Amino acid sequence: MIMPRRELFFLVLFLLLFTSSVYAEQASIIQADDIVVVFEEPLRFVANEAVSIFPAIKSDLERSFAWTLDFRPTLVLTNNRQKFEELAGSRVVVAYAVPQRNLMVIDYTKMNNYPFSLRTTIKHELCHLLLHSQVENGNLPRWLDEGISQLASDGIAEIMMSRKGAILEEAVLSKSLLSMRRLSRSFPRDDESLLLAYEESKSFVEFISQEFGQKGIRNLLKNLQGGNNIDEAVFNTFSISFDELERRWHSHIRRNITWFTYLANNLYTILFFAGALITIAGFVRIILKKRRYGEDDYTQST
Repeated sequence: MIMPRRELFFLVLFLLLFTSSVYAEQASIIQADDIVVVFEEPLRFVANEAVSIFPAIKSDLERSFAWTLDFRPTLVLTNNRQKFEELAGSRVVVAYAVPQRNLMVIDYTKMNNYPFSLRTTIKHELCHLLLHSQVENGNLPRWLDEGISQLASDGIAEIMMSRKGAILEEAVLSKSLLSMRRLSRSFPRDDESLLLAYEESKSFVEFISQEFGQKGIRNLLKNLQGGNNIDEAVFNTFSISFDELERRWHSHIRRNITWFTYLANNLYTILFFAGALITIAGFVRIILKKRRYGEDDYTQST
């Protein structure tokens, strides 16, 4: 997740608090050749792991994009869930990237929740930093940034699902998809729409990759690097307009997401819910039957 500019002040404040008297005895720093890790002392073993796995993560991303990561990022690890969630403005976010400061912030309390791991989360946030280091001047659409970062980190976003369910499928079937143009500059703040924005971003970038290959993604980024906006970059790369690209994606997901596939994918949930209703109905019948028997006994006795 990319932190909005208006929240940078609060992040700086957090970092100051992190090393204030409250944490003075616990805050520590490891300065390796290619990463700086700031952490609370109980997380030293995690910080050491981050330092050890970072070179492989960095090399993997450099190889994937054919770019060089020529800066040393700072990684902040915290167990202070409340403070992190105040910064994130959401309970579903597990990490932040701040490209302007080459900074990654991870809430380690959520790393044990499937499917998140320290490696995939660092890779996701580092991908954000790498993309922003190469595509400057605000030319990188938010959906493209998030979609590529998810694919680069094995499909993992930096959010936890606040509820179980196929959010993208539900939006397609109810015709309530968010406009990709709306997602170019910022994502919604409410949890439900935020989750949908992440799923749409991943799906849209996956579609572009399937249609035009990884080379198409690289050429799109190259056009953005050259200073083109997203409309110019899409047309120069794929010879179609952005609106046409989005229309083709809509057609693609509507062909693949139908009520039949939705019901098939959620069959277990539906059966479980139906079983619960049957159980409740049976319980109500027993209660009513007992009451009826009680009334009959009372009538006979009188």
